[in-house]
Amino acid sequence: MKVVLDANVILAAFATRGLCEAVMAVCLDQHEIVLSPAILAEVDRNLSRKFKLPAARSQEIGAFLREHAELVTPVELPSDVCRDPDDRAVLGTAVAGNAQCLITGDADLLILKQFQDIPILSPRAFYDKLR
Repeated sequence: MKVVLDANVILAAFATRGLCEAVMAVCLDQHEIVLSPAILAEVDRNLSRKFKLPAARSQEIGAFLREHAELVTPVELPSDVCRDPDDRAVLGTAVAGNAQCLITGDADLLILKQFQDIPILSPRAFYDKLR
């Protein structure tokens, strides 16, 4: 299954032990991860600012993600598709990558439940669905 991992899921996967780390491991092993430059930029920005990771470590994570994901250019979407304008790139990534699932912890995306027939699931809902 092709899945988009939102930046918040990726950040949690690398920063903590737990559910998002398990979701990332399952996606790397059994699914195809779809990302975009916008998602990678958000990951990089937050690894540096919020998590205070050294630039070299942040670059390693970025290279790892690029190596293990299909990179697509997000489809441009109208401004009214979601509450947060920054989330349009995430939705556009899912559309451009023909994703079958978008995994996020973002309430502004989760409230949509799906977008253009692409289910939007929390990490917990995705993990439970796999069982």
